[in-house]
Amino acid sequence: MFCQKCRVPLELHASLEDQLSPATFDLLVGSSTLSPKVKQNLSSSKPVERKELYEKAKQTTPPAVFKRVVSAPRFAPPGLQESHYVGGGVDGSPQHSSLTTPARSLYQNPTESFVYLTESQVAVTPTQTHRGAYLGENEQENGNAAVDEEDDLKTSLSHQMEVSAKLFGVLSSKSDIDHPVCMECTELLVDGLSKRLANVTKERDAYVEFLRKVNAEIPTQEEKLQAEKEYQAIKAEEALAIQSLRDIEQEKTDVLEELRRLEEEAKQLDLEEENFWKDRNEFALKLEEFQNDRDSINLQYDHDSRQLERLQRTNVYNDTFCIGHDGYFGTINGLRLGRLPNQPVEWPEINAAWGQTLLLLATVAEKIKFTFEGYRLKPMGSASRIEKVESHHGEQTRVSSLELFSSGDLPLTRMFVHRKFDHAMVAFLDCLRQMGEYVESQDSNVKMPYTINRDKIGDACIRLAFKQDEAWTKACKYTLTCAKFLLAYASNTRALHV
Repeated sequence: MFCQKCRVPLELHASLEDQLSPATFDLLVGSSTLSPKVKQNLSSSKPVERKELYEKAKQTTPPAVFKRVVSAPRFAPPGLQESHYVGGGVDGSPQHSSLTTPARSLYQNPTESFVYLTESQVAVTPTQTHRGAYLGENEQENGNAAVDEEDDLKTSLSHQMEVSAKLFGVLSSKSDIDHPVCMECTELLVDGLSKRLANVTKERDAYVEFLRKVNAEIPTQEEKLQAEKEYQAIKAEEALAIQSLRDIEQEKTDVLEELRRLEEEAKQLDLEEENFWKDRNEFALKLEEFQNDRDSINLQYDHDSRQLERLQRTNVYNDTFCIGHDGYFGTINGLRLGRLPNQPVEWPEINAAWGQTLLLLATVAEKIKFTFEGYRLKPMGSASRIEKVESHHGEQTRVSSLELFSSGDLPLTRMFVHRKFDHAMVAFLDCLRQMGEYVESQDSNVKMPYTINRDKIGDACIRLAFKQDEAWTKACKYTLTCAKFLLAYASNTRALHV
């Protein structure tokens, strides 16, 4: 035997090792098959035919004795090992689900008092007597003694295990606990049942208290009379309310009729309004088209007028050569021309500015068809040059190239390195002076902003000198001012000719 909860081996109590009498066992089996009487529910919705069929089947079918989970006995008879235990429990243990014909006939009904015995339990029969004749009288006596002793031992153990298994099956069928169980599991089950008993007791007490409250709330005769009076009063109020409701429903019918008439009138007005808005929208569309055409023509006229005015004011020379100032520096096309101690301008920017200034002077000379005397301008960006043409009486013409740019690799303290750059700037001032005198000769009202005398323009010298950055920057600024003056003259001359 094994505990059906923790699966530990069990040793039966001494009271269970003694074999139970058939009458005692039949009493236990009979008590296990008794079903509790259930009070018939007269209002049951089940068909009567089904209940009658159930009662008939219950009377004709013998009571079933089964055990849900019981481990196989260690010394079971061969017949019971194959047919008595069929299937297994959910935990893998053998399960007594059904009995075969020999086992089912055993203790089948308490009213039938007979016991199915195995061959080893039956006393010596005449068949066994005849068996002795074949073995011989002496051999029969010795063999029967040994066989009977062994069969008695096996029969006693197997019968005891079978009776115990059936007894535990009866116990298991009467509760939701599988038997047998060990002492420790029994204590756990007792604790669980005790808790359930306590909960059920609390629930019972709650029901008792609720029943007491319900009984205490049963109304008295005076309360019933008072409730009857209130009920009659409420019925009277209900009748008045029903009459008032009927009057209100009649008024509602009249109002609905008036509402239907007004809805018909509103539909007619909606139709008229729809026609009005349709005509109005058509007129608005035509008006909008006319206004769009008018606005388009006006916008086109304004655009053309502004374009004409802008074209009339357009000066390609001013757009090409934008001369201004950036603080103390004069600028041409955003390039600063000059240097200051606190604002050192990079030499590539200065060279580019001189290249733009030389290009401006060459462009103006070409525009007014002026030819410089003794110089040829070669504007080449940051590497622009001025060619000085020298010719004496009877001698061959000599051309020298003056670089109007500086690498800036050497400091200004070594002034002799920048002599070519100084000569080029002086030559540029000479060209600027020649063009200014030509312009003044063409128009007596025109006068150059600053006077140019050799290497000076105004009061500033164009040559680079030690610690004279401000003076040189001023001379460069004056140079750009004169160049801008000549550019404006050339643009004005073009406008007058046009």
